[in-house]
Parts: sequence; structure tokens; C-alpha cells
Amino acid sequence: MPSTTPWTKPDTTTRPIAIIGAGVMGRRIAMMWVAAGSNVILCEKQTSNHDPALEYINTNVPKQAAKMGTKPGTAKFTTSMKEAVERTWMVIECVPEVLELKIDILGQVDELAPPDCIVSTNSSSLRSSQMLANTKKNYRICNGHYYMPPEQIYFEVMSCGHTDPDIFPFLMEKAATAGFKPVHAQKESTGLVFNRIWAGIKRECLLALADGVTDGPTIDEMFKSWFLATKGPCQMMDTVGLDTVYNIEVVYSRELHTNPRAKDWLKTSYVDKGNLGAKTGKGLLG
Repeated sequence: MPSTTPWTKPDTTTRPIAIIGAGVMGRRIAMMWVAAGSNVILCEKQTSNHDPALEYINTNVPKQAAKMGTKPGTAKFTTSMKEAVERTWMVIECVPEVLELKIDILGQVDELAPPDCIVSTNSSSLRSSQMLANTKKNYRICNGHYYMPPEQIYFEVMSCGHTDPDIFPFLMEKAATAGFKPVHAQKESTGLVFNRIWAGIKRECLLALADGVTDGPTIDEMFKSWFLATKGPCQMMDTVGLDTVYNIEVVYSRELHTNPRAKDWLKTSYVDKGNLGAKTGKGLLG
């Protein structure tokens, strides 16, 4: 049976943060915590991601730290899950939006991390309650979803159904000191607060493209004009990665019974061809 052991506040002054996955989001999240003064260990099996992620962190930390008036911490990489999490006060799972993969990762982390370590998933569509098949210390597991820092700094937290309630004010306070704007999703949801709104926008954009109604640049131009935004939805999807957008749409289609045509078109027109947006140089904006 999952443990109901009461959670105790971990020491955040001497223990690092671990981030599992150093892709687009992992490196951005790491940069924010490092800039705020935390030492961060990134666990990334693909060593080819180490240098690009470190370059992003080193390039952006000085500017973010200057904005916050903080002394930066350090970032280091490992391919060993044990080395990454054995001393941490918080683990942030940041792997692709595939449920089976997240279940496996959280099971490993739960076994290796200290009992007081907060274990959060950065999933934007999957509930942490769906990831508990291999875990026992469920009192310290939650959703902790970041958007696209440092430009978009909202941070949403949500219970797995067993999360010790004292974790939320503690984690939200720590996130605020790291430059984030924390929001507490009060009820379990497939997709957190803004994700629910953003999912509808993305889906309609993809359907308009699939139907040949318009093109990506036109969508973005009109969106920015109407909503006084600096970026349009196609640019934002390209930045996140169209493979990630597809994986999220698979979840919504399965769990919320949304229109599957958007994900199917995205898969055949872009993902299957390796055109994943900014990281491959070709996406919805060409």
C-alpha cells in the first residue's frame, strides 16, 4: 500500500534540485532555479543534449540573476538517476509527454530519492495520479507544471490525490523566490488551469491549418493583433516542439474525447516527417 507518512520540510540550503530530462523545458527550468541560487543536477541519458543545455543555461543565467539580484548556483549533468536524486530536496520530472515513460521515471525516483524530497511532474496534460503504479511515497508526489520560462513564468501545482497539503504553500513560496508566479489548481484535471484554455486555441489553429483555411503566419499575425500578444500560437507550438504538441493532443483526445483530426494531421504532416518546429528548423511557420 502507498505510504501515508507525514511529509517534513526538506533542507533547501544545502541540497540540490534534480531535473530529469534536459530538453527544451528541462534546460529552461534549470536556468531559472540556477539563476535564483540553487544547485541543479540534470539527469539526461542522451549525452548529446548535455552541451546544448549547458550552453543555454550559461548564456541566460547572468541576465536572469541580474534581474533578480541573486547569486547564481551551479548546474551539472549526469546520466545516473541515483546520482541525480539521492540528495535532492526536489525532483522535477521533465521527460516527453508519454504516460508509460513517466510512470517508469517516477517509480525510479520514488525508490531513490530521500523521503522528504518533493517529486513533481512537469506534465501539462497528464495527472500525477495516473503515474503512481510504481510508487509508494505518494504523499510527496504532485504536478508542478512550468510553461516557457523565462518569458512565461507561471507555475501550476496540483495534487496527485495523496499529496501532503503542506507541500503546496511550501513549494509555491520556493517557486516565487525563484522568479515564478505560482498558481494552485484546486481540483485534479486533465490539463491544468491555463492548459485547458491553451489546448482549445492550439486545436482550432491546427484544424484551420488541416482544413486549408489559412496558413501559420496569418494565424499568428491575426492572433497577435487581436490579443496584443508578442507571439502567436503557431510560433509557440514551434518553440515547444510539434512532437510535444502531438503527445499532448493524444492525451486530450483519449481522456477528454476532443477532435482527433488535429493530432492526426499534425502527425502525418509534420511529426512523421521530422519537422518538429524550432529544434529542427521547420514547423508550422515554415
